[in-house]
Amino acid sequence: MINNNSLLNSLRSWLIALPREKKFIYTAAVDFVCAIFSLWLAFSLRLSELYVPSLEQLWVFLLAPVLVIVVYAYFNLYQSIIRYISFRFLWLMITATIFYSLLFAVIALLSGMGAEDIPRTVYGINGLVLLLVSGSIRLGARWWLSNGMDVSLLDDDGYSAREALPVIVYGAGASGVQIALALKLGYEFNPVAFIDDDENLHDHYVSGLYVYPFSKLRGAIEKYHVRNILLAMPSVPRSRRQEIILQLEPYALHVRTLPGLMDLAKGTVEIEDIQEVDIADLLGRNKVAPNEDLLHANITNKVVMVTGAGGSIGSELCRQIIRLKPEKIVLFEINEFFLYQIEKELRHQVSLLGEQIDIYPLLGSVHDKRRLEKICHTFSVKTIYHAAAYKHVPMVESNVTEAVRNNIFGTLHCAEAAIAAGVETFVLISTDKAVRPTNTMGASKRFAELVLQGLAQKDHAGCTRFTMVRFGNVLGSSGSVVPLFREQIKRGGPVTVTDEKIIRYFMTIPEAAELVIQAGAMGEGGDVFVLDMGEPIKIIDLAKKMIHLSGFDEKGVDNPKGDIEIVFTGLRPGEKLYEELLIGDNVYSTEHQKVMRAEEHVIEISELRDILKEMEQANDEGDCIRVREIMMEHVSGFKPQCGIEDLLCKSQLPG
Repeated sequence: MINNNSLLNSLRSWLIALPREKKFIYTAAVDFVCAIFSLWLAFSLRLSELYVPSLEQLWVFLLAPVLVIVVYAYFNLYQSIIRYISFRFLWLMITATIFYSLLFAVIALLSGMGAEDIPRTVYGINGLVLLLVSGSIRLGARWWLSNGMDVSLLDDDGYSAREALPVIVYGAGASGVQIALALKLGYEFNPVAFIDDDENLHDHYVSGLYVYPFSKLRGAIEKYHVRNILLAMPSVPRSRRQEIILQLEPYALHVRTLPGLMDLAKGTVEIEDIQEVDIADLLGRNKVAPNEDLLHANITNKVVMVTGAGGSIGSELCRQIIRLKPEKIVLFEINEFFLYQIEKELRHQVSLLGEQIDIYPLLGSVHDKRRLEKICHTFSVKTIYHAAAYKHVPMVESNVTEAVRNNIFGTLHCAEAAIAAGVETFVLISTDKAVRPTNTMGASKRFAELVLQGLAQKDHAGCTRFTMVRFGNVLGSSGSVVPLFREQIKRGGPVTVTDEKIIRYFMTIPEAAELVIQAGAMGEGGDVFVLDMGEPIKIIDLAKKMIHLSGFDEKGVDNPKGDIEIVFTGLRPGEKLYEELLIGDNVYSTEHQKVMRAEEHVIEISELRDILKEMEQANDEGDCIRVREIMMEHVSGFKPQCGIEDLLCKSQLPG
């Protein structure tokens, strides 16, 4: 026996997928029948009997449906998508039906062909019945084609159209319709039109809003005086979103977007879901499916510890680790508030997962080797992700001794604690600034790599595997230019860029964390892994895009009346124009297409310990000049931009 629901769903899908021309034919045919039926019912109601038309009046029953189709077509009623008709459509239908009734009466009366036998009230009853019958059929079809979804009919001008900002919605699909309806309930935005790539929707009305092709966007902007556009395409690939954003950039529209499909899956889209356009969309990087075996290898059913757990990378590592179901997670963080935040977030995440995962928030410093060792022993830690570090280039340049104590000796203490406690895997979060560094931060991170490479040598690491993962800038991190540019644009500018030629590699925090976890599982001991960062981006181009996507024009010589100016401030201490990911050319592919293995210079452990002893003594004495000299001797390619005398600044205290 055939399932009735399946038949109905198949019929619904078939009707929705019909070409525009066939939909017009079917709708016009329905109106043809409705017009004849309405006229016959009008006669029957007026005469209080089942009316049988005479031969002289048959032409009237042919005239009525022809006029209905012509008038309805004139009023664009056949261009509206039945699933999304609204109050605007109903009002248009009332207007069209009144016009039809008047036109029908005039033609019938002027013709004199049996019209004298038609009661005058029939014309009015005819229009009313036609409106009720044809309108009811459309509303019923709307409900059925929408699969019973409760979509309220709203005033197409919104409740506060005069106060609300006009906005164009890019995407006339289900999410676009839902967000347009939600916007009409509020007072901030008034949706005025749709833009969509689907040619079948062009020049039609969806939910009472006209659908334009992208080629007519400028005309729509000028017609409705729009400065805002909302991307309602949460399911399209990131590469397609990048194309759309690049196409929108010349229009200086404030671009906002929906974050994803989670709310749509629940059947709701809220105003709160609207956010600023994700700058990651400009990268056009489609996510590569992770290797599940690599993701789970060092985490699932194991005790995992993250140092710097409250930082940008550390906190994202914690989020992804929780989803991989460790036995326990130890959060090690020096900042009390950051530790409180990430603990609270993870406990909520665990409750949503319905898992039993122990979370231990521990305050402490990576300088404290005894505490680190005790923690690793007490909780039987198997995997450590070492994300604790000072990373802000100008700040580190002004605080050399503290950066060395934290980035180099903090890493050493963590690694030695891991060896003493029998930790299986130790993963260092490194940076592209460690390659031929021009600043103390990069040099200290490269030296931290050398420390782990030295400890990884035979008979020194015990059962602990040391792995380093090196990557570039991450979007949205505490040191990223993106939040800085957003704040400057919000204040009205200027937007500050250090140099017109400066370029950087960028990656999203979630992607970086996921690749770090996978790379850490591939390490055999002393490996340096490099993440594929894609193509570098010019910071000046990023600044211009953010200005335009915020709805402003760039102010400059060519456009003195623009909104926001870009100002060049010069390179900061220790900053360089170009970043690299490799010191040499010895790089090899791995089982993951986004992760490469590099082979680079290693210092023998015996020599390394002598160097560290000398560096520690100089650092404890506050001799930042000698500390940097030692790094210049042993860190390949370290060429500081500022002179030795520049280190004797107010931030450095004598030992």
